Amino acid sequence: MSGVLFKAACPDCRSRFELAAGALRLAIGGSRRTTFYSFTCPACDSAVRKPAGERIVELLTRGGVRTLRLAAGAPQSQTPVRN
Repeated sequence: MSGVLFKAACPDCRSRFELAAGALRLAIGGSRRTTFYSFTCPACDSAVRKPAGERIVELLTRGGVRTLRLAAGAPQSQTPVRN
Protein backbone atom coordinates (compact mmCIF):
# COMPACT_ATOMS: atom_id res chain seq x y z
CA MET A 1 0.00 0.00 0.00
CA SER A 2 2.80 2.40 -0.82
CA GLY A 3 0.55 4.65 -2.93
CA VAL A 4 -1.90 5.52 -0.14
CA LEU A 5 -2.33 9.24 0.51
CA PHE A 6 -4.29 10.82 3.35
CA LYS A 7 -6.03 14.19 3.13
CA ALA A 8 -5.11 16.50 5.99
CA ALA A 9 -5.35 20.13 7.00
CA CYS A 10 -3.32 22.39 9.25
CA PRO A 11 -5.28 24.27 11.93
CA ASP A 12 -2.55 26.95 12.11
CA CYS A 13 -2.12 28.03 8.47
CA ARG A 14 -5.35 26.44 7.15
CA SER A 15 -3.44 24.73 4.33
CA ARG A 16 -4.91 21.52 2.89
CA PHE A 17 -2.68 18.78 1.50
CA GLU A 18 -2.16 15.04 1.07
CA LEU A 19 0.35 13.08 3.14
CA ALA A 20 1.89 9.66 2.59
CA ALA A 21 1.64 7.11 5.41
CA GLY A 22 5.28 7.75 6.35
CA ALA A 23 4.50 11.39 7.19
CA LEU A 24 1.92 10.46 9.85
CA ARG A 25 2.19 8.90 13.31
CA LEU A 26 -0.66 7.23 15.17
CA ALA A 27 -0.67 6.90 18.96
CA ILE A 28 -3.26 4.60 20.53
CA GLY A 29 -3.88 5.16 24.22
CA GLY A 30 -6.32 3.81 26.75
CA SER A 31 -8.95 6.47 26.06
CA ARG A 32 -10.23 8.80 23.36
CA ARG A 33 -8.19 11.60 24.90
CA THR A 34 -4.95 9.68 24.49
CA THR A 35 -5.59 8.33 20.99
CA PHE A 36 -4.40 10.72 18.29
CA TYR A 37 -2.46 11.10 15.07
CA SER A 38 0.20 13.66 14.36
CA PHE A 39 2.15 15.13 11.47
CA THR A 40 4.20 18.17 10.53
CA CYS A 41 2.49 20.65 8.23
CA PRO A 42 4.44 20.81 4.96
CA ALA A 43 3.34 24.42 4.41
CA CYS A 44 4.21 26.06 7.76
CA ASP A 45 6.27 23.35 9.52
CA SER A 46 3.88 23.35 12.49
CA ALA A 47 3.52 20.18 14.59
CA VAL A 48 -0.13 19.09 14.36
CA ARG A 49 -1.92 16.66 16.69
CA LYS A 50 -5.53 15.60 16.12
CA PRO A 51 -7.82 13.16 17.94
CA ALA A 52 -8.37 9.78 16.28
CA GLY A 53 -11.63 7.92 16.72
CA GLU A 54 -12.14 4.26 15.84
CA ARG A 55 -12.71 4.90 12.11
CA ILE A 56 -9.60 7.09 11.78
CA VAL A 57 -7.51 4.49 13.64
CA GLU A 58 -8.78 1.79 11.26
CA LEU A 59 -8.07 3.83 8.12
CA LEU A 60 -4.60 4.93 9.21
CA THR A 61 -3.63 1.44 10.33
CA ARG A 62 -4.82 -0.16 7.08
CA GLY A 63 -2.98 2.52 5.14
CA GLY A 64 0.35 1.63 6.72
CA VAL A 65 0.77 4.50 9.21
CA ARG A 66 3.26 3.67 11.95
CA THR A 67 1.46 3.03 15.22
CA LEU A 68 2.59 3.48 18.80
CA ARG A 69 0.56 1.83 21.54
CA LEU A 70 0.74 3.91 24.70
CA ALA A 71 0.99 1.87 27.90
CA ALA A 72 -1.33 2.65 30.77
CA GLY A 73 0.47 4.44 33.59
CA ALA A 74 1.72 2.25 36.41
CA PRO A 75 -0.04 2.90 39.72
CA GLN A 76 1.88 5.17 42.02
CA SER A 77 3.02 3.78 45.35
CA GLN A 78 1.27 5.36 48.30
CA THR A 79 3.99 4.31 50.74
CA PRO A 80 5.31 7.38 52.59
CA VAL A 81 9.01 8.11 52.31
CA ARG A 82 10.75 8.02 55.69
CA ASN A 83 13.88 10.00 56.45
